[in-house]
This record gives sequence, structure tokens and C-alpha cells, in this order.
Amino acid sequence: MLVMMAIEDMLSDLGCTSITTAATVDQALSAIDDKFFDVATLDLNLDGDRTYPVADSLSTHGVPFAFSTGYGGNAIDEAYRQRPVLNKPYNCDQLTRVLNTLLAQSARPMAGAAPV
Repeated sequence: MLVMMAIEDMLSDLGCTSITTAATVDQALSAIDDKFFDVATLDLNLDGDRTYPVADSLSTHGVPFAFSTGYGGNAIDEAYRQRPVLNKPYNCDQLTRVLNTLLAQSARPMAGAAPV
């Protein structure tokens, strides 16, 4: 929870005005179905569950995303390793670089950013 709050603070400091968080895979999937996101950061593990269904949903909705993990990039399933990875702990500069990369990939108009 503290990490999520720190990420929210970093995003606010970067000027993000719409931030959505989810603590479980089900919450994340529901948010993706209900809202429009410019980009997302996706923790590899939410409440003990791997988040690959969330990654698949983000991809289906055309939302560029990066994984966030403390396990290292090799912990990510081979099928998803082409995605950017934020290795925890990360700082605001690292988050900014990844978000800029994700936003450059997006052809959609801006609406809001979401750490998931």
C-alpha cells in the first residue's frame, strides 16, 4: 500500500490528473472495462496473483503499459518480455522515462494515466 501511495505521489508530481489504482487482478480488470487510460504501470503480482490477464486486457484495449516488479525482468513470462519494465524500487526519473516511452507508443488522445 505504501508503494502504491508513493507511485501516486510521483504521478501527481508529474502532472497526471487522473490516477486509478487497483489492489487485485479483478479490480484492475474492472477498471480497464470501465475507464479510458492513456498508459498503465502494472505490478507483476497483485495480492498474490500474476497479472497476465490484466496485461492481456490492457493490450486488447490498446493501452500501452509497463510492468513494475521487484523480482527483476527475468521473472516476467517470456511472452511479455518485450514490454518495458520498471524495476522496484524506482525513482521519479525512471518513471518519467518509461511513461514518455509509453506515451510515444500511443496513437490515442490523452485522457489519464493509471498505475495498476
